[in-house]
Amino acid sequence: MLNIFKQYIKANNLFNNTNRLLIAVSGGIDSVVLLDLIVKAGFKTGIAHCNFKIRSKESDHDEKFVRNLAKKYGLPVYINHFNTKKYAKEKGISVQMAARELRYEWFEQIRQEKNFDYIVIAHNRDDVAETFLLNLARGTGIRGLTGIKNKSGKIVRPLLFSTRKEIEKYCRFNNLSYREDSSNKSEKYSRNLVRHKIIPLFNKLNPDFSNTIIKNSEHLSEIQQIFNNTITEKLHKTFITNDNNIFEINIPKIRALQPLQTYLFEFLRLYNFTSSVTEKIIKSLDSQAGKLFYSPTHRLIKDRKNLIIHPIVQNNNIRFFIEKDTANIEFPLHLSIKRVSFRQNFSIPPEPAIACLDEDKIIYPLILRHWRSGDYFLPFGIKGKKKLSDFFTDLKLSVFEKENIWILETGDKIVWIVGHRIDNRFRISSGTKNILKITNIK
Repeated sequence: MLNIFKQYIKANNLFNNTNRLLIAVSGGIDSVVLLDLIVKAGFKTGIAHCNFKIRSKESDHDEKFVRNLAKKYGLPVYINHFNTKKYAKEKGISVQMAARELRYEWFEQIRQEKNFDYIVIAHNRDDVAETFLLNLARGTGIRGLTGIKNKSGKIVRPLLFSTRKEIEKYCRFNNLSYREDSSNKSEKYSRNLVRHKIIPLFNKLNPDFSNTIIKNSEHLSEIQQIFNNTITEKLHKTFITNDNNIFEINIPKIRALQPLQTYLFEFLRLYNFTSSVTEKIIKSLDSQAGKLFYSPTHRLIKDRKNLIIHPIVQNNNIRFFIEKDTANIEFPLHLSIKRVSFRQNFSIPPEPAIACLDEDKIIYPLILRHWRSGDYFLPFGIKGKKKLSDFFTDLKLSVFEKENIWILETGDKIVWIVGHRIDNRFRISSGTKNILKITNIK
């Protein structure tokens, strides 16, 4: 098995002898065999172990076992404890999904901090069949049926050539000890139900079922590549992107694509919209403009001719302070700030991206923030005050454009609606001596 292991790594270009490998070791038979093979093959490696605190003392015993393994092989070991149940509750996900998110995020953190080249996971050939059936039951589409990849970014799976029976045989032959996770026997978990009940039934129909699944997954992966190429081609013809991180899908063009549901879902999947939300968006195509739809990260508004997508602003209360001697800021906007003495022949630039203010009326620090409901200013040329919401309505700004508006204020007074209009109280007049010239550079 060791020779086949080395041949598989070389044939699939997974890694080489110069690479440093971080092996995820749970203490179970798969990861113990993987560790033994990696060490015997002579690769440079370290061990990462997650204690998810799910199985009480059993989890602590797993950790102790892995620490002893590290001593046995003379390898560095990195261990992290997680409050997995709390994380799952906060995220509204299953404990299994929470554990998956936590471990992969932490593995990547350790990989970078300790200068490892790859994260090595102990998935085997049987895992591919189990994942295929689980995804088939969940309705993930072709993407979920393409199998587990032996190399995906910095994650490699060099045991995918081996079945679980072959791993067990290697373990017995080499007299390796491992920890048995008691939860692996519980059929309340979907994967265990598939492993212990469903796959044995398929094996009665086809004794070579796992290999058949592998071949089908590889075939579907090729189909997925063709599918992706078509989607990308249509995407370029249908999408419009502007400088404000706003994305638009032309409604007449998307209507011409069939099947509409599939095309639109593949487009919107890039922005984390689900299939069910996509169905609602399609039903809204004949409705009036203005209907809103949400994903965890983006918002979509149905306009007259376009579906407009924009990232959701995560924190409208964030503020940035600009001190008196500041000449330039790069974030969240690129602003150039200059101070000039007033002259009779001074000409105020007509560009809305430039604000010329009476600096002697400014109280520092200036504050840069998003606009809020109830904000008002005194626009030049209009008597009295005007609510920003009304001002934006006059400009016919979309919901997304409004969310991207930044306000510059001094004290509790608005100085400039960046890129649009200054407040009349800070305009240059005949009594102005010092000018503050601010340019919004895009």
